[in-house]
Amino acid sequence: MSGKYLVTGGAGYVGSVVAAHLLEAGHEVTVLDNLSTGFREGVPAGAEFIEGDIRDAAKWLGAGEPAYDAVLHFAAFSQVGESVVKPEKYWDNNVGGTMALLAAMRTAGVRKLVFSSTAATYGEPAGVPIEESAPTAPTNPYGASKLAVDHMITGECGAHGLAAVSLRYFNVAGAYGEFGERHDPESHLIPLVLQVAQGRREAISVFGDDYPTPDGTCVRDYIHVADLAEAHLLAVEAARPGEHLICNLGNGNGFSVREVIETVRAVTGHPIPEVVAPRRGGDPAVLVASAATARERLGWNPSRADLAGIVADAWAFAQSREGRTA
Repeated sequence: MSGKYLVTGGAGYVGSVVAAHLLEAGHEVTVLDNLSTGFREGVPAGAEFIEGDIRDAAKWLGAGEPAYDAVLHFAAFSQVGESVVKPEKYWDNNVGGTMALLAAMRTAGVRKLVFSSTAATYGEPAGVPIEESAPTAPTNPYGASKLAVDHMITGECGAHGLAAVSLRYFNVAGAYGEFGERHDPESHLIPLVLQVAQGRREAISVFGDDYPTPDGTCVRDYIHVADLAEAHLLAVEAARPGEHLICNLGNGNGFSVREVIETVRAVTGHPIPEVVAPRRGGDPAVLVASAATARERLGWNPSRADLAGIVADAWAFAQSREGRTA
């Protein structure tokens, strides 16, 4: 059955891919984005676009007559480093903006929400793979702001019957056709290494090579953005009134920084010079998800776990942005 969905932050990386999947599934999609970090051309063809802020969501959600069946909420600032030096920006937008959005949904009678959360809510893990029951102790304001929103949603579900699912992403990567990563500044490993392959960066920095891992570099769980998007469509169907379901999204497998670099070399055919730099504070040695809850409750089964495939899709997108062929 088709539905009508509002996608906040739908001009950004993950939001645009989710919006595209919703359209392909036959749903009506409206993207709300203030374009502070998103791109107008990132809004998929066929989606209605509203340039605006989530604080003003009441203008489009209405009052008493639900205009949408659900909201999928991606509108947030997400740069960890920036959050440390500008925490007020993250509390204001990520927390204050979501509070306004929840109030607008309550007034309009929109009673279903899928929230873009993060593995940064866990901080330094006590063990891996990380389950949803693991202690939450974020090490930066970005992760803290997302955790605060998760707490707000839990309260909204209990008090007002909201049906909500929070999806805690691990390392999202890859591309989906014309939709891929284009952050400014870029902070994610795979697109940074691809910039070296394109000649846009001289070398890739490896922050620490003395971690207690097989090759001494950090290990992370990479999930293809298309697999991630499919989880959101399943989450809309799985949301139940009065329940706040929290699910990790990851493949359950880890790849080290050096494994990523070697994979980029193999996929692109380019040498990737690397420079070892000091460890960054707060970087855990290993972050790998347990996605058992998503598999059980959402029926989610990621099918694009191959690192070379993830890199190949990201490389194709990066080359398309440069106007060159791989």
